[in-house]
Amino acid sequence: MRRTTRDSIIPILKLGEFLLVSIQIDLHDRMAEQLQQDILERVSQTQARGVLIDISALEMVDSFISRILADTARMAATLDAEIVIVGMHPAVAITLVELGLSLGDVKTALNLDEGYTLLEELLKEREMGARTRQEEESTEESNDSDSD
Repeated sequence: MRRTTRDSIIPILKLGEFLLVSIQIDLHDRMAEQLQQDILERVSQTQARGVLIDISALEMVDSFISRILADTARMAATLDAEIVIVGMHPAVAITLVELGLSLGDVKTALNLDEGYTLLEELLKEREMGARTRQEEESTEESNDSDSD
């Protein structure tokens, strides 16, 4: 029987145009994979523009979990959503660096407030970039029509 996101062990809450995922239990591999799928399904269903993943309750993040988080962020980006991870303990950051692990281009913030602000800034930058590209395309089109 297939679970729905409503049956998810880790709740995914809608907060305006963002989703909030607060991981309050240690993740084993299968649970991390399920969480990845649940996040992506909720992003698609709600058309959320950003996801805050709170890992403040995690005492440890291993190579598999860090890869799942980084992959989830890349996958969410293909669905037009940004991910910010918040609440990483210093010990977790130290372990990731010592093991040579990386979260890739995933943005991080110290807490939920800073993460929310960072998501808003990332979305504004994206919108400004899209507007600039549209203006450049429009300028190119008018230049092309002028040269005809």
